[in-house]
Amino acid sequence: METTSDPSSTSAPSSLAQKLGRFDEGLASLALALMVLLPLAEIALRPLMGRGIENASVLVQHLGLLLAMFGAVAAERHGHLSTLGSGLGQRGSERSRALVQAAAKGSAALLCGMLAWASWSFVASELETAHPLAYGLPTWWVQAAMPLGFALLGLRLASRCAQGLWLRLALCLALPLAGWLLAAAADGQGGPLWPALTLLLLALLAGAPVFAVLGGLALALFWSDGLPLASIALSHYQITVNPSLPALPLFTLAGLVMARTGAAQRLGALFVALFGGGARGTVLAAAVLCSAFTAFTGGSGVTILALGGLLLPLLRNAGYPEQRGIGLVTSASALGVLLAPSVPLIMYAVIARVPIMDMFLAGLLPALVMVACLLLFGGFLRGSAPAASEAGVRPNLRQALAAAWTAKWELLAPVVAIGSLASGLATPTESAALTAAYALLTQALAHRELSWRLLGRCLSECAQLIGGVMLILGMALALTNFLVDAGIPDLAVEWVQGAIPNKYLFLLALCAFLFLAAALMEIFAAIAVLVPLLLPLAQSYGIDPVHFGIIFLAAMEVGFLCPPAGMNIYFAAAMFDKSIRYVARAVLPAMLAIFVGTLLVAVLPVLSTGLAALLARAPAG
Repeated sequence: METTSDPSSTSAPSSLAQKLGRFDEGLASLALALMVLLPLAEIALRPLMGRGIENASVLVQHLGLLLAMFGAVAAERHGHLSTLGSGLGQRGSERSRALVQAAAKGSAALLCGMLAWASWSFVASELETAHPLAYGLPTWWVQAAMPLGFALLGLRLASRCAQGLWLRLALCLALPLAGWLLAAAADGQGGPLWPALTLLLLALLAGAPVFAVLGGLALALFWSDGLPLASIALSHYQITVNPSLPALPLFTLAGLVMARTGAAQRLGALFVALFGGGARGTVLAAAVLCSAFTAFTGGSGVTILALGGLLLPLLRNAGYPEQRGIGLVTSASALGVLLAPSVPLIMYAVIARVPIMDMFLAGLLPALVMVACLLLFGGFLRGSAPAASEAGVRPNLRQALAAAWTAKWELLAPVVAIGSLASGLATPTESAALTAAYALLTQALAHRELSWRLLGRCLSECAQLIGGVMLILGMALALTNFLVDAGIPDLAVEWVQGAIPNKYLFLLALCAFLFLAAALMEIFAAIAVLVPLLLPLAQSYGIDPVHFGIIFLAAMEVGFLCPPAGMNIYFAAAMFDKSIRYVARAVLPAMLAIFVGTLLVAVLPVLSTGLAALLARAPAG
């Protein structure tokens, strides 16, 4: 994972850097707050005044662009941009490791300069038309956040290449500017591809951020074919202002608010009371709670941080072995990907262009299957505790009802999220805004646990998380668009159908391939890159897009547990103060269980499509 920034400058520049840091963080947080407020105002104004805010949905989408760019800058400052680790940077002497890390940051800064030029080229083309966004505000004013954001990222990354103040300042100017000039000179020219691919691979292994490597790969491919580099910025812009995308940060904000308040403790008490307080009951409670909590928090790492300190002591006190307890919490936190309203579930619906509500319904039964497979095939229920120790700790209805009343506001959050969407009362964005506002109000007013300071922290954390994700998505989509235009999916369909004529053999090969991809690719990059390539292939075998999406996401769950992209291992190692190897051994059984669960989901499409089909027939019956 990316390391946090190291303060190595004089006090004046450091103070200036802190102010700049607060600026990007504050702007991203303000954009997120407005993304919550504008849909709510729209819902209120429509029945009262007959019309709402001018172009409210488009405004919210473009606020998402501001959130993405400045949230990413804040994420870089806090060391939260995703990498695949620094394999090269962990070898040799301290000096050689420092040089490798400087090379990784420097190459990323150079690429950011190139992306800044590509973005400015796109914005310059928009200046000629000058479409108004709302209330006379030109759209290009917001679009200008792209070149500005990439330039700031380049400056910050370049500043980490050296220790001395003057050298840092020189690199801050030289590296992004060199990237800018290189992109301007190379645009539309064409050239050899392999040297660029080799350098990008070395940068990735050295620890360069994933978004920079994906963006560099897109730049290399477009350059090699003589295509305009502004197309990369166009792809980033299109995915960032997608009408369904605002749901991502809003649902994530709701989950983070619950994770940072006492919601986790209240839900934990409820689930333990429901399943009983013995080892077996606590195991069941931990598996279900971690899965459900991840669906709302937007990241399984957040679940580990929010629930790990609560659940591991409960498991230990019930006589459960510590290493298996760590394996359970770490692996169960990855299973919420299939439950509404998880970020990857929404992201797949956006990329595959299927209704979000269809994906919400499709994930419910497969999620239960994956939890059952984790407990049974992962061995987490075997030998939980002697039978005698389970006596007297059976589920307690009175305690469960009392705990449910205490956690009533948290239990109603999914009803608000899914009910408002399923009933047709709200669009996906409005539903997400309602859920975020509900979480804020209940934790602030009903429980009085959300202070202004904590609210600011939640807004900042959400902006950083979504900013880092959106950078990866934008660059990955540019890469995918190139591959689609090159006809790669059609070639893949033709070749695979000739090699694998049987549908079930294809499903087996698909699951194996996705497991390998999950270990090597960050989940959002995998969704943006692989889904457009593999979905036509799956459809050629008669696989429904919704069913394929559930197979894809189920297989991707193992990626949270497998290095180098397995972030859950790193979070768990830090949370429980254990080595990465210790945690990796703890989750090995879970990886097998997830593979078995993915195969079951793949060969039984009714698990994914049956519930939606049943509900569709219900009114006619």
